[in-house]
Amino acid sequence: MNYMIGAIAGDIVGSVYEWHNIKTKEEIQRHIETQFGYDLSRHVDEIRPTYSFDESCQGAVPQATRAFLDSTDFEDPIRTAISLGGDSDPLACITGGIAQSFCGRVPAWIQDRVYSILDERLGAITKRFLSEYCEKVKI
Repeated sequence: MNYMIGAIAGDIVGSVYEWHNIKTKEEIQRHIETQFGYDLSRHVDEIRPTYSFDESCQGAVPQATRAFLDSTDFEDPIRTAISLGGDSDPLACITGGIAQSFCGRVPAWIQDRVYSILDERLGAITKRFLSEYCEKVKI
């Protein structure tokens, strides 16, 4: 993922985090369209047939955001982002960040599954990172 996508995605996730439990998805959509100039009017079902690899901010951030906007729970937007194809790992990361900021903590069953896949060393690194950087802000 290039640095510009990371910076803009961070701005969007930061905005959603600030609004946690305050704003609706519709209000988030209006803000992102106004603040960043992205067109978020197309549903993911309209994007999917023609979407292809695009490493630019304009080619990844709006689609990742739209995957979140069209979602029903924490897991759904991440699966939806991946289903778009193209460069699916940044799409899923951006979408997951937005979903976590909006929904709160990652559901326990997803955390349990992740830790069952990671080896002991990576699990410990992940737990240390979360403890140091996320638990303090209740992400």
